[in-house]
Amino acid sequence: MASLRFTDLQSRPMEFLDFTSVTLDEFQQLVPPFEAAFQARMAAWRMDGKPRTARRFTVYKNCPLPTPEDRLFFLLTYLKTYALQVVQGRLFGMGQSKANQWIHVLLPALLSALRALRDAPARSLTALAQRLGVSEADAATVVAPLEEESSPMGAIPAAAPASPLLPMMAPNGVSSAPKTLLNRRSVIVARKRTIR
Repeated sequence: MASLRFTDLQSRPMEFLDFTSVTLDEFQQLVPPFEAAFQARMAAWRMDGKPRTARRFTVYKNCPLPTPEDRLFFLLTYLKTYALQVVQGRLFGMGQSKANQWIHVLLPALLSALRALRDAPARSLTALAQRLGVSEADAATVVAPLEEESSPMGAIPAAAPASPLLPMMAPNGVSSAPKTLLNRRSVIVARKRTIR
């Protein structure tokens, strides 16, 4: 299986930006803390998500993501394109199950690296205000235009939690599709007449 590598796009900065949404300089700044977080995670956990008890993590010669750059490139490409895992695996020379494992191992490492760099996304108005160094009222004015933009898309139900950072997210309404009752002995679906 042919696979995509960091070195394939390293010499094409615009294409690299299209794949990852970061420049090569930003990528190079992110690699060391990402690899440190990845190694720390792999020291405690195995690829299958179970605690590590015996051998330490080593990169084998047939590893689909052998270098720190390849691992970060794989994850940033997945986050940018949000391809199906089977497609992501195919791009990087592995099956869907291995792509799933790598995604679930690398995502926490990326979040840890972003937290170490103090670049992790703010998840509350208080955290945003603290990051910007302003009061919560001033931070709310930064987020408020997003709420006005979302109103033409549809009104947010009153029961939805008021999260200023995610104004367009709301619980799904009740489906208008008819419900099929599966706890009966026989299920009749869309039959207009009986055929004998």
